[in-house]
Amino acid sequence: MPTSPRLRVLIVDDEPLARLRLRGLLADCVQPAAEVVDEAGSAAEALHALARHADVDAVLLDIHMPGMDGMALARRLKEQAASGGPAPAVVLVTAHAEHALQAFEVEAVDYLTKPVRRPRLQEALGRVAQRLGRPVAPVAAPVPAEQPTLVVSDRGRVLRIPVAEVVYLKAEMKYVTLVTTRHRYVLDDALTDLEQRLGDAALRIHRSVVVAKSAVRALERRVLPGDEAEEAGEAWAVQVDPAGAWLPVSRRQLAQVREVLAGGR
Repeated sequence: MPTSPRLRVLIVDDEPLARLRLRGLLADCVQPAAEVVDEAGSAAEALHALARHADVDAVLLDIHMPGMDGMALARRLKEQAASGGPAPAVVLVTAHAEHALQAFEVEAVDYLTKPVRRPRLQEALGRVAQRLGRPVAPVAAPVPAEQPTLVVSDRGRVLRIPVAEVVYLKAEMKYVTLVTTRHRYVLDDALTDLEQRLGDAALRIHRSVVVAKSAVRALERRVLPGDEAEEAGEAWAVQVDPAGAWLPVSRRQLAQVREVLAGGR
């Protein structure tokens, strides 16, 4: 079966980091493969982009945006298709799952929840290709294992950090410190958001600390500096490598830390 041509994709999301992550995921997709022809930070920008690129095959469309939201834009594209005009397939992308019924109403090809994973995005692209009547060739060789990355904002710089390099994250005042095997970063992102994006690779051990499970080396009671201990004197702490730092562990997380150390990650 011949390889299907690349799908031409427009990314629409008001968050630059979200657009960057989708770009990275699309670059890793195969059968069908895709190329990003443009991106937009609002529905109004998306309409201008579609006017410039009449051959867009699919729109990865965020729902919650200022002004005209993604659902309103999807309805407009549906009406455009119904009137015989050119209209790309719509794949809705959102952090909230309550819009699934509306996705059906606007005839979206698929509905992805954030954080988007490459296998689900690949599945959505396959559905777009099917709607366009394009053959999707079977993958002849195993697809290389995805190398997950964490997209972050380091004092205004947008970076892609390999998840395998993450050691720990620590919330301090109004920022989060990310320590990797090679660098230390000061991030604008919220700790909870970063924890969700890391998924099963990370473990919250304290209200202000998230560690990579693979970095945990030891658990013991220690005297920690400052207010890191939950009470004066000794407190439970874990040591992480290669940083060698000792980080506080809340009592409610002790069982999970012990499970990680025992190999039940």
